[in-house]
Amino acid sequence: MIIRDIKKAEYFTSGDGCTLCELLHPEREAEKNPGEGLSINASIAHAFVRAGDRTVPHRLKESAEIYYIIAGSGIMHIDEDAEAVGPGQAVYIPPGSVQWIESCGPCDLELLAIADPFWREDDEEILPEKCGSRQGISITRD
Repeated sequence: MIIRDIKKAEYFTSGDGCTLCELLHPEREAEKNPGEGLSINASIAHAFVRAGDRTVPHRLKESAEIYYIIAGSGIMHIDEDAEAVGPGQAVYIPPGSVQWIESCGPCDLELLAIADPFWREDDEEILPEKCGSRQGISITRD
């Protein structure tokens, strides 16, 4: 049985500027427990974007992604479309789409990011020129 707890996870700043931890990732699990990896082709991460901040535009060339909003409110940008998002909503992001999310409410935007196939560094392309300058991102966990 594999159980991961966000309270014990290691958070870092990702290439798009959000703060996240990988909860489940087939390659990481195979490294931790050889022969006992996950028999799925998706990965899931827990992420934060500070209130008033946004991620850098980016795209996953081959992976589709789903953002499930846990807390906060924001504006999700996919290619030329933008829509308000909030708790309980899931957003499908097709492979190859330019995407970024703004945290617009008074509290941090918290979400789960599910990538299928699982996230790979060589699949992600950071596109900072697609929007204006951004503020730094930080997060405090209880």
